Amino acid sequence: MSSSDVVAGPGGRLDVVLVCGGQWHDFDYARRMLLNLLGNEPRARTRVFEDYAIEKALERADLLVTYTCNNRPDPEQQLQLVKFVERGGRWLALHGSNSAIDPPTPGGPRVFRTPRELGPVAQVLGSQFLGHPPIAPYLVEVTQPHHPLVAGVQAFEVADELYVSELHPPLDVLLHTTHSGPSRGFVEGDTTDDQPRPVLYLKRSGDGEVCYFTLGHCRGRYDMQDLGVDDLGVEDRGGWVIPEFVTVLGRCLDWGLHGHSTAAPAGVMAV
Repeated sequence: MSSSDVVAGPGGRLDVVLVCGGQWHDFDYARRMLLNLLGNEPRARTRVFEDYAIEKALERADLLVTYTCNNRPDPEQQLQLVKFVERGGRWLALHGSNSAIDPPTPGGPRVFRTPRELGPVAQVLGSQFLGHPPIAPYLVEVTQPHHPLVAGVQAFEVADELYVSELHPPLDVLLHTTHSGPSRGFVEGDTTDDQPRPVLYLKRSGDGEVCYFTLGHCRGRYDMQDLGVDDLGVEDRGGWVIPEFVTVLGRCLDWGLHGHSTAAPAGVMAV
């Protein structure tokens, strides 16, 4: 089965699995926004989970959407995710889906570690999170202006988490940014160059494909209590309030639901 095929259920129904949960983010907000967007497709039927205990649902899914942070599939679930993509499934992975993060040890240095505990999933996703600099506005640039997922989108500024990740190429990069400097508070993620860092990319595995979009940070006032912060006093909506993010996210969901071609023109940037 080619990844350009739409795998539809009875009567043309499209089965979607949404995994939305983890730590340090406002998953209620992200879940609500994603379900609103998915509701624009009348054929889509979405099942919602907080973790990767999705074996039965994944067997019939056409599209997997994940918005997670430090939500680690166990070894059996890792194999299920790999098989889903390789058999022709599409996976829209958002923001922290590529993260495994150990918080600071009580009494020790206040730094986060990013252990390599995603197994083969990191290869399928095309990256694993290492760290990010403090949240501040940065410029997202369009790598492939003629690609359907980003056509007509101009470079835009966003105050979001800028991901420094360990990459597993080949990646078909559609949006990128540049960054050089420390990822304060993380053991890894310091950078000393201005090489482009993927913000949106495609990664093929077997007959299927992953679309990874690193933007989409959101945090409510009460989402850091396990780190000793009872009330942040503010809400952070990151890219969700940026029109370009909403436009591209809608196209990514359309890619996942309808199987639009993702073939890149010859000579475009890839890593």
